[in-house]
Amino acid sequence: MKTSRPSLARTMMSSFRNRRQRPTAVEPTEPAIGGDGVLTVASYNVHKCVGTDGRFDPGRIIDVIREIGPDVIALQEADQRFGERSGLLDLNRLRLETGLLPVPVLGSTKSHGWCGNVLLFREGIVEDVHQVSLPGLEPRGALVADIELHGREGRSGLRVIAAHLGLMRWSRRQQADFILDLMQSRRERPTLLMGDFNEWRLGPGSALTRLEPVFGPLPPPIPSFPARLPVLSLDRIMANRTGLIADLTVHDTPLARVASDHLPLTARVDLKRLGD
Repeated sequence: MKTSRPSLARTMMSSFRNRRQRPTAVEPTEPAIGGDGVLTVASYNVHKCVGTDGRFDPGRIIDVIREIGPDVIALQEADQRFGERSGLLDLNRLRLETGLLPVPVLGSTKSHGWCGNVLLFREGIVEDVHQVSLPGLEPRGALVADIELHGREGRSGLRVIAAHLGLMRWSRRQQADFILDLMQSRRERPTLLMGDFNEWRLGPGSALTRLEPVFGPLPPPIPSFPARLPVLSLDRIMANRTGLIADLTVHDTPLARVASDHLPLTARVDLKRLGD
């Protein structure tokens, strides 16, 4: 049976139909890493903490993260883009309210991450971290971190690649190839790739298709942009192990719709699969 690829028109119609079913409130999630044998991970483009109402409010971003209650979360655009690239979040408040700590990076003492990418985690040890500059005209980068996670199920090793791909299609293709080459040059282990890929298209010309040899068939696209009425699947979470990711969904709440122009994407990782 022939299957049709998702189109922008179909996605828009689906978003309009689902608009009435969007939640009106949500309670913050209490973190409990590995409590049910799963890990909650998320990816969130915080748009330099400027919401859809045009207001700069880093506190709202922290509140959205509290709603999610992640064990690992990749943020994009969490630093100023130019100048000293100073961090925009109150990391001390974030630690106190969520228990999340940033993966350490080298460079500016004022920035939170690398090229705007910040990777936060709870209850683990960072074994290794690499700051990678991605090819292209725009300043883009990725954080590659090997983390030993500590939970109720014991210790589990996981590699996380947090990335923000470029706006130009040819740049995204180069960046996807670069990420695959990077993975092949390192010891193989369970890996999550997540971030804002700026790519909603599928097919031979898509940067996403180039990732399939390592990350397998792409999961169904989930619209996450723009936050008020998402129609484009720009944000992605994928794994190099079949069945590692479950319950991939968009975190769609009243607060998330206003805090940034992207909605966060969340997923559950089966800790037992990390040993496969």
